[in-house]
Amino acid sequence: MSRIFLDTNVILDLLGERDPFYASIAKIATLADQKKITLVVSPLSFTTVDYVLSKYESSDSVLKKLRMFKILCEVCAVDEETIEKGLNSEFSDFEDAVQYFTALQANSSIILTRNGKDFKNSNLPAMTAEEYLSSKR
Repeated sequence: MSRIFLDTNVILDLLGERDPFYASIAKIATLADQKKITLVVSPLSFTTVDYVLSKYESSDSVLKKLRMFKILCEVCAVDEETIEKGLNSEFSDFEDAVQYFTALQANSSIILTRNGKDFKNSNLPAMTAEEYLSSKR
């Protein structure tokens, strides 16, 4: 089964129902719900999503969404090694580096993001949710 790492921006698209990106990530979430793929998420994404979405809706609403989302995904570890690798990587953005090394450590096969250029130094393929869905047709 494919292990698909979700970058924070894609989770925001899903839980914030952000058009025009929502439809494709919702289809991917459905695949996870059907146990056809495994979604892998960094614990850091949960805090970032809470912070961003709480600016637009109530904290209770955001926590409810995060609880439901947690059912669909596997939360992987971020440890000292992950941070060390991120700090000493070729990535220009530290957060992207941590996401990348978290995805690697969790044996993910792909990174779903809306900012593929942020992962140009990645050994994992990085694509949008729409690109992923198109590749599976």
